[in-house]
Amino acid sequence: MVPLAILIPLAIARDILMPEKLPGPIFTIIEKFLSTLGFFCFIKLNILFTRRPLFLIFVCSFLTKKLLLTLKPIESFLPVKLIIKKSLTILIFIIFLSGLNNSYTYAENIDDYGIISIMYHRFDENKYPSTNIKIQDFKAHIDLIKKSNIQFISHKEFLETFNNSNSKKKILLTIDDGFSSFYKKAWPILKEERIPFVIFINTETIGSRGYMGWEEIKEIASFDFVHIGNHSHSHDYLVDKKDSEIKKDLETSIEIFKNKLKHETKLFAYPFGEYKESYKKIVKNLGFHYAFGQHSGVIDKTKDKFELPRFPINEKYGKIERFKNLLNTIPFPYKEIIPKERYLIEKNNPPKVKIIFFEDGFDLKNINCYSNEEDKWRKSKIKFEKKNELEIILQGKFITERGRINCSLRERDGSWRWLGVQFVISNL
Repeated sequence: MVPLAILIPLAIARDILMPEKLPGPIFTIIEKFLSTLGFFCFIKLNILFTRRPLFLIFVCSFLTKKLLLTLKPIESFLPVKLIIKKSLTILIFIIFLSGLNNSYTYAENIDDYGIISIMYHRFDENKYPSTNIKIQDFKAHIDLIKKSNIQFISHKEFLETFNNSNSKKKILLTIDDGFSSFYKKAWPILKEERIPFVIFINTETIGSRGYMGWEEIKEIASFDFVHIGNHSHSHDYLVDKKDSEIKKDLETSIEIFKNKLKHETKLFAYPFGEYKESYKKIVKNLGFHYAFGQHSGVIDKTKDKFELPRFPINEKYGKIERFKNLLNTIPFPYKEIIPKERYLIEKNNPPKVKIIFFEDGFDLKNINCYSNEEDKWRKSKIKFEKKNELEIILQGKFITERGRINCSLRERDGSWRWLGVQFVISNL
């Protein structure tokens, strides 16, 4: 079916005529339509599929009229009509040969918008910009989510919909650590509007300076749209610990939750978003059903339940324009990421990274990946071993605590398929 936006120029073209004293219009209706369409393609064909085609069509019409009027004085000695016709023909031919628009993937429709999980820590604690969000920015985020008709979901709805395809965008709001600034600044906003969220608590710091106490946590937990998740006991760099130490730390937090809150959660968030294969197994064996990291991406049913992505929000990454882009992300399904072990020691740094996508998935030729080896973000070198197997060639070692790779692919509607990978570097 021809998009309505393409037909509109036919109606507009009637007005693109020279004054009555000329013997007739310079162009036929078809030629005028092709002129308008060609101009669109020259800018970017994809505008025909955005929310602003009508505005751009009228702009195009106006500019075309101006062009014709400008060229009118030289028509007596220069074949303006012929020149424009031939130029238009060449332009359309070039656009056609170049694929018209090859920077997008051409999925006919998006059958799963997934679940966008966002993570906050501190609120209006300006001394800590890497984990803080200004409260006016937080309010702007909430307003933008509502205006975008994106549904906030509770932990129960998350559990119910994880294995399904989501026909509409959903947000899982998460808070880490239980700082008192959350209780003072953000909780009143969420409470008034009854916005569901999960707050991940590390039990050792409860009641310490700058953290909520048990009475405050019990108050929050009494509301049915709030869920208290486990964030370990010590919030230490557990990924560097022995498995026995990790297990003991988590068992301590589980016992405290039972004693203080009469509560047992199935949701866990890794401190600092760091994990390794043995750590994941411990979390699973202790009865948790889902575990969250801090690598970017959108949750869908293809993701490993024990390394779920979240978008960390802070002062730098909480600016409203960046947040708008975040809300425009959708899942990037894949079968496997190699290596499975995300904990790197000297001999396997840099890792040989391969992402295996589904064979009947997307056209990946326009995928872009970026990585931060040698503490410098850059566009990654990539190579396809097979149509659905992407090798990411790192150009040096990861030298900071966390090595990151982000890959994206734009859909025709302007959405971005997004996936992130995080490695933890030992002894850093």
